[in-house]
Amino acid sequence: MDHSYSNTKPHQKGKYLKLNDRTTIQELHSKGYSNRAIARELNCSLSTVGYELKRGTVSVYTGNVKRYKAVEGQSIYELHRSECGRRSLFLRRHKFIDYVSHCFHNQCWSLDACVGCALAKRIFQKDQVVSTKTLYNYVDLGLMDIKNGDLPEKVKRNTKTRRA
Repeated sequence: MDHSYSNTKPHQKGKYLKLNDRTTIQELHSKGYSNRAIARELNCSLSTVGYELKRGTVSVYTGNVKRYKAVEGQSIYELHRSECGRRSLFLRRHKFIDYVSHCFHNQCWSLDACVGCALAKRIFQKDQVVSTKTLYNYVDLGLMDIKNGDLPEKVKRNTKTRRA
Protein backbone atom coordinates (compact mmCIF):
# COMPACT_ATOMS: atom_id res chain seq x y z
CA MET A 1 0.00 0.00 0.00
CA ASP A 2 3.02 2.28 0.01
CA HIS A 3 2.88 2.95 -3.72
CA SER A 4 3.75 6.47 -4.81
CA TYR A 5 1.43 6.19 -7.80
CA SER A 6 -1.71 5.35 -5.79
CA ASN A 7 -4.52 7.82 -6.48
CA THR A 8 -6.88 6.72 -3.69
CA LYS A 9 -7.16 9.04 -0.74
CA PRO A 10 -6.14 7.55 2.61
CA HIS A 11 -8.80 6.93 5.24
CA GLN A 12 -9.36 9.91 7.53
CA LYS A 13 -9.48 9.11 11.21
CA GLY A 14 -12.98 9.47 12.65
CA LYS A 15 -14.75 9.00 9.29
CA TYR A 16 -16.84 6.04 8.18
CA LEU A 17 -15.16 3.24 6.27
CA LYS A 18 -15.76 3.16 2.53
CA LEU A 19 -15.85 0.12 0.28
CA ASN A 20 -12.20 0.55 -0.76
CA ASP A 21 -11.21 0.61 2.95
CA ARG A 22 -13.18 -2.59 3.49
CA THR A 23 -11.48 -4.14 0.45
CA THR A 24 -8.11 -3.25 1.97
CA ILE A 25 -9.18 -4.91 5.23
CA GLN A 26 -10.21 -8.02 3.28
CA GLU A 27 -6.88 -8.22 1.44
CA LEU A 28 -4.72 -7.65 4.50
CA HIS A 29 -6.77 -9.99 6.69
CA SER A 30 -6.50 -12.77 4.10
CA LYS A 31 -2.71 -12.27 4.03
CA GLY A 32 -2.60 -12.85 7.79
CA TYR A 33 -2.08 -9.28 9.01
CA SER A 34 -3.13 -8.60 12.60
CA ASN A 35 -5.94 -6.18 13.42
CA ARG A 36 -3.39 -3.73 14.78
CA ALA A 37 -1.36 -3.81 11.55
CA ILE A 38 -4.51 -3.32 9.46
CA ALA A 39 -5.54 -0.38 11.66
CA ARG A 40 -2.10 1.17 11.28
CA GLU A 41 -2.28 0.74 7.50
CA LEU A 42 -5.75 2.34 7.28
CA ASN A 43 -5.03 5.04 9.88
CA CYS A 44 -8.11 4.10 11.92
CA SER A 45 -8.89 2.71 15.33
CA LEU A 46 -8.05 -0.86 16.25
CA SER A 47 -11.61 -1.44 17.45
CA THR A 48 -12.97 -0.19 14.11
CA VAL A 49 -11.11 -2.97 12.34
CA GLY A 50 -12.29 -5.52 14.90
CA TYR A 51 -15.93 -4.44 14.59
CA GLU A 52 -15.70 -4.45 10.81
CA LEU A 53 -14.22 -7.95 10.72
CA LYS A 54 -16.97 -9.15 13.05
CA ARG A 55 -19.69 -7.43 11.00
CA GLY A 56 -18.56 -8.64 7.58
CA THR A 57 -17.53 -12.21 8.37
CA VAL A 58 -19.72 -14.78 6.60
CA SER A 59 -19.78 -18.56 6.37
CA VAL A 60 -18.51 -19.92 3.07
CA TYR A 61 -18.66 -23.38 1.50
CA THR A 62 -20.72 -25.60 3.84
CA GLY A 63 -20.62 -23.18 6.76
CA ASN A 64 -17.45 -24.60 8.30
CA VAL A 65 -15.17 -21.81 7.06
CA LYS A 66 -15.70 -18.16 7.99
CA ARG A 67 -14.20 -15.39 5.86
CA TYR A 68 -14.44 -11.62 5.81
CA LYS A 69 -16.14 -10.22 2.69
CA ALA A 70 -15.89 -6.48 2.02
CA VAL A 71 -19.12 -6.39 0.01
CA GLU A 72 -21.02 -8.11 2.83
CA GLY A 73 -19.61 -5.64 5.36
CA GLN A 74 -20.63 -2.73 3.12
CA SER A 75 -24.19 -4.05 2.68
CA ILE A 76 -24.64 -4.55 6.44
CA TYR A 77 -23.27 -1.04 7.04
CA GLU A 78 -25.77 0.43 4.54
CA LEU A 79 -28.63 -1.51 6.15
CA HIS A 80 -27.74 -0.16 9.59
CA ARG A 81 -27.30 3.36 8.20
CA SER A 82 -30.74 3.31 6.58
CA GLU A 83 -32.39 2.44 9.89
CA CYS A 84 -30.69 5.10 11.99
CA GLY A 85 -32.05 8.55 12.72
CA ARG A 86 -35.25 9.91 14.12
CA ARG A 87 -38.51 8.97 12.45
CA SER A 88 -40.64 11.86 11.22
CA LEU A 89 -43.70 12.90 13.20
CA PHE A 90 -45.50 13.26 9.88
CA LEU A 91 -45.58 9.50 9.46
CA ARG A 92 -46.51 8.76 13.06
CA ARG A 93 -49.26 11.40 13.41
CA HIS A 94 -51.03 10.83 10.09
CA LYS A 95 -54.53 10.73 11.68
CA PHE A 96 -54.06 14.21 13.10
CA ILE A 97 -52.63 15.47 9.81
CA ASP A 98 -55.70 14.11 7.99
CA TYR A 99 -57.95 15.81 10.56
CA VAL A 100 -56.18 19.15 10.04
CA SER A 101 -56.45 18.83 6.28
CA HIS A 102 -60.17 18.01 6.54
CA CYS A 103 -60.89 20.96 8.88
CA PHE A 104 -58.83 23.34 6.77
CA HIS A 105 -60.58 22.51 3.50
CA ASN A 106 -64.13 21.81 4.69
CA GLN A 107 -64.53 24.25 7.59
CA CYS A 108 -62.02 26.91 6.40
CA TRP A 109 -60.12 26.89 9.68
CA SER A 110 -56.57 28.08 10.11
CA LEU A 111 -53.90 25.56 11.07
CA ASP A 112 -53.70 27.08 14.55
CA ALA A 113 -57.47 26.74 15.00
CA CYS A 114 -57.28 23.07 14.00
CA VAL A 115 -54.63 22.40 16.64
CA GLY A 116 -56.49 24.41 19.29
CA CYS A 117 -59.82 22.71 18.59
CA ALA A 118 -58.29 19.24 18.60
CA LEU A 119 -56.81 19.88 22.04
CA ALA A 120 -59.78 21.79 23.51
CA LYS A 121 -62.39 19.23 22.46
CA ARG A 122 -60.01 16.37 23.33
CA ILE A 123 -60.35 14.86 19.87
CA PHE A 124 -56.66 13.96 20.07
CA GLN A 125 -54.32 13.47 23.01
CA LYS A 126 -51.48 15.94 23.50
CA ASP A 127 -48.93 13.32 22.38
CA GLN A 128 -50.88 12.70 19.14
CA VAL A 129 -50.77 16.37 18.06
CA VAL A 130 -47.97 18.29 16.35
CA SER A 131 -47.44 21.99 16.98
CA THR A 132 -48.71 24.76 14.74
CA LYS A 133 -45.14 25.63 13.74
CA THR A 134 -44.57 22.03 12.66
CA LEU A 135 -47.74 22.13 10.55
CA TYR A 136 -46.53 25.28 8.77
CA ASN A 137 -43.17 23.57 8.19
CA TYR A 138 -45.00 20.62 6.60
CA VAL A 139 -46.89 23.04 4.33
CA ASP A 140 -43.58 24.67 3.32
CA LEU A 141 -42.05 21.27 2.56
CA GLY A 142 -45.09 20.25 0.50
CA LEU A 143 -45.90 17.25 2.68
CA MET A 144 -49.54 18.25 3.14
CA ASP A 145 -52.20 18.84 0.51
CA ILE A 146 -52.39 22.47 1.73
CA LYS A 147 -50.32 24.93 -0.28
CA ASN A 148 -48.85 28.27 0.79
CA GLY A 149 -51.27 29.99 -1.60
CA ASP A 150 -54.17 28.56 0.42
CA LEU A 151 -52.97 30.39 3.54
CA PRO A 152 -54.22 34.01 3.21
CA GLU A 153 -52.05 35.55 5.94
CA LYS A 154 -48.91 33.84 4.76
CA VAL A 155 -49.30 35.11 1.19
CA LYS A 156 -49.88 38.69 2.39
CA ARG A 157 -46.64 38.93 4.33
CA ASN A 158 -43.57 40.22 2.52
CA THR A 159 -40.71 38.29 4.08
CA LYS A 160 -37.16 39.46 3.58
CA THR A 161 -34.23 37.15 3.16
CA ARG A 162 -31.59 37.59 5.83
CA ARG A 163 -28.08 38.56 4.92
CA ALA A 164 -25.14 36.88 6.58
